[in-house]
Amino acid sequence: MEQKNGSSFTGFILLGFSDRPQLELVLLAILLIFYTFTLLGNTTIIALSYLDPRLHTPMYFFLSNLSFLDMCYTTSIVPQFLVNLSGADKSISFGGCVVQMFISLGLGCTECILLGVMAFDRYAAVCRPLHYTVIMHPRLCALMVSASWIIGFANSLLQTVLIFLLPLCGRNKLDHFLCEIPPFLKLACVDTTMNVYMTFFGSVIILLTPVSLIMLSYGRIVRAVLRIKSTAGQRKAFGTCGSHLTVVSLFFGTAISVYFQPSSSDSQDQDKFMSLFYTVIIPMINPLIYTLRNRDLKGAMKKVLWKDSDSR
Repeated sequence: MEQKNGSSFTGFILLGFSDRPQLELVLLAILLIFYTFTLLGNTTIIALSYLDPRLHTPMYFFLSNLSFLDMCYTTSIVPQFLVNLSGADKSISFGGCVVQMFISLGLGCTECILLGVMAFDRYAAVCRPLHYTVIMHPRLCALMVSASWIIGFANSLLQTVLIFLLPLCGRNKLDHFLCEIPPFLKLACVDTTMNVYMTFFGSVIILLTPVSLIMLSYGRIVRAVLRIKSTAGQRKAFGTCGSHLTVVSLFFGTAISVYFQPSSSDSQDQDKFMSLFYTVIIPMINPLIYTLRNRDLKGAMKKVLWKDSDSR
C-alpha cells in the first residue's frame, strides 16, 4: 500500500475524475446543487404522503419508500465524492470503502426490487380495480417492502464479502469515484472469473427479474387499457403508470448498461458517467417526474401551502 503522510495507509485512492481538474470543479458545484434538490424533493414527497390522508394508499406508501431509498442511496455516495472533489486527497479508508459498497449496493438492489413491486401495484390498480384494496392489503404492502430490503441487502452482503476476499497485492487505486464492484474486479491480482460469474448471476436476479415482472405487468396493463372505450379513461389509466414507467426506464437502462456491458479500458469513462447518472441524477429527478405528472401530489402540495398561508 502507498504511504500517506509518513504512515502506513491501508485504504483506497478513488481516482474518479482526477485527470480532469477543471471538470472536478464543475462537478463539485453541480453535485452540491443536485444533492440539495434530491434531499428537498424526496423529503417533500415523504412529508406529503404522511400529511395528506388522501395519499394513505399503497401507491404512495411505495412511493414514499422509494423516496427514502433515493435519499439514502445518494447520501451513501455523494458526501464522500464531494470531499474528494474539493481537494487533492482522493482517499477513502478500507472500512469506509467496505461500508460504502455494502450500503450503496444494498440500496440499489432494494430499489430494483421495489420498482418491480410498484409495477405489480399498478397492475392491480388498473386490471383489478374492484379487488384492489383486497389484493393490496396493508400487511401485504409492508411484507413486500420488507422483502425488498432483506433481499437487496442479503445480495449486497454476499457480493461485498466475495469482493473483499480478493487479494489485491498492494494495489489500491480504484479508477472510479465510488467503491463499486466492476472497478474492484479490475484491481484484483488473481483470476476473477468466478467473481465475474457470481456478479453476473446476482445482476440477472436483481435486475432482470424485476424487469421481467415490470414488462409482464405493463403488458397486462396495456391490454386492459385498450379495452376501455372512453379516451378520458385511457388517459387516466396511462397517466397513473407513466411516471413509474419513466423512472423504471431511466434506472434500469443505466444500471444494466454498467453491469452487463463487456469490460474494457475504453468504456471506463463511460461507466463513470453512467454511474453518476443513476446514483445522482435519477434520485434528483424522480420527485419531479412523480409530482409533475401526478394530480394528487400537486393537490396535496397546494393544500399544505394554502394551509400554511392561511395560518399566517
